[in-house]
Amino acid sequence: MTNESFTARILRSVFFKKATGKAGRYASNGSRLFELAKQVMEKSRQGGFKQGVAEVQGQLSLLTRLVKAYAAGEYRQLPWKSLLSIVGVLIYFVSPLDFIPDFLPVLGLTDDVALVLWLFKSLGDDLAKFNEWEKDRKTINIG
Repeated sequence: MTNESFTARILRSVFFKKATGKAGRYASNGSRLFELAKQVMEKSRQGGFKQGVAEVQGQLSLLTRLVKAYAAGEYRQLPWKSLLSIVGVLIYFVSPLDFIPDFLPVLGLTDDVALVLWLFKSLGDDLAKFNEWEKDRKTINIG
């Protein structure tokens, strides 16, 4: 089974459809977005991410910073469709019951990691723009 077919199966799953169904309600509610960002960071710190997926932890950090900046009204250059994709993936990520349940050691995070990697591949330009915005903002605040 190729990685793409695994990811495609996750994207078609009832679990992902349920997460994306909630995305609009979360995306239009700043406090829900802040809470979601908090849950993502808590889960990513729980130790399920060892050395091999440090890149994914960095990507999750970028996504949570983006969601927080959007919720605070600081960064609104993100297309609505992209925001919904990000929020849907993050809702899926924090859900313990998904395509591969998180209580299964190591294996339980495989689907979560696959979706985060898919998201970065799919929304690379939008995420790169946010990353640049964030760097420029830090430069202005420091300088």
